[in-house]
Amino acid sequence: MTDLTDIRRARFASRKRVNIVALTLSLGAMAFGLFWLFWILWETFLLGIGGMTIATLTQMTPPPNETGGIANAIYGSFLMVLLATCVGTPIGIMAGIYLAEYDPYGWLASVTRFVNDILLSAPSIVIGLFIYAVVVARFKSFSGWAGVMALALIVIPVVIRTTENMLQLVPAGMREAAYALGTPKWKVIMSITLRSARAGVVTGVLLAVARISGETAPLLFTALNNQFWTSNLNDPMASLPVTIFKFAMSPYENWQQLAWAGVLLITITVLGLNILARVLTRHKD
Repeated sequence: MTDLTDIRRARFASRKRVNIVALTLSLGAMAFGLFWLFWILWETFLLGIGGMTIATLTQMTPPPNETGGIANAIYGSFLMVLLATCVGTPIGIMAGIYLAEYDPYGWLASVTRFVNDILLSAPSIVIGLFIYAVVVARFKSFSGWAGVMALALIVIPVVIRTTENMLQLVPAGMREAAYALGTPKWKVIMSITLRSARAGVVTGVLLAVARISGETAPLLFTALNNQFWTSNLNDPMASLPVTIFKFAMSPYENWQQLAWAGVLLITITVLGLNILARVLTRHKD
């Protein structure tokens, strides 16, 4: 009996040592990641706060070594992200509903999931080149609409995956109870399953918006850039990521300062959207 007790104590001590080592490594990895995250945020704040002036938010792109702002780029990014979200969100939600509710195990669902996985993992520059070949090269003009299409193709797979996963988490008993009362399928989806999963679906949309807000490569091949204010989506349109890329590569100090101000704006926007998504998910739980 004593030997058995000693063996159990030895095994417990061994598991405890392994647990301590694993916990230490996990906390170390977390601290390592947080260190670089806070360093990046701190450097972005220090370098970008100097360019955050009223002129930066209200004036157009300046010539080299002159005062100005990035108002046209902010507006262009806002407009293209808004339209891409409005285009991609309904498509993504409807496709996610089909995969989760109507045909979860059919051949079409399998093909859709496969294509969706490819789009999720595809580099954004590939999507930009695709829209360039299909739209820009055919119409022989860069345009804001081409940028909207490229960003919408990034939004759609994120929303599809999130919507499908959130709908699958809704208990089957809720659907069965509604069917037992004679409720048609479309009303069950709209009034019960989709409403129950709305926090998760909104979170997916916010994460998609956060992703496309900082995309540069697709817009380089589609919307290109514009140094002036324009609301015409048929023309090349300025965007914040492309302006940051252009100004950061320039040798002019005023452009570099505006680039850091733009980086700070995008960082704050993306960080805020991610925090909002976390809050919505926590509220759902």
